[in-house]
Amino acid sequence: MRLWSNLICGLAGLYGATGVALAAVSAHRAGGETLMTAALFLLVHAAPMLAVALAPPRRALLTGASILALGAALFSGDLALRMLADLKPWPLAAPTGGVLLILGWLWLAATGLTRKSPN
Repeated sequence: MRLWSNLICGLAGLYGATGVALAAVSAHRAGGETLMTAALFLLVHAAPMLAVALAPPRRALLTGASILALGAALFSGDLALRMLADLKPWPLAAPTGGVLLILGWLWLAATGLTRKSPN
């Protein structure tokens, strides 16, 4: 499980860096609102991914963080590729990513609500 945690931690760092870079590009490009949305989604989801990665390993938390990672990659990647390279990787990538983000947050909520107390 340590490898899984390390992967999520690495992705969180990449998402943070990419989010900052996309925010900077959005300030200097027409249509920057779409890039800023992609940046925001990467930055917002990098923080909980990092928190889960640095917490004591728990499969349920890592699963939730993995769902967030995939959702953020699909959502933000689709928006960024459309704006920066005029590419559309596949139909419904952004909406699918958005649904995965919602499911990832619900997964984390359910994990927290069903957690057994250490007492």
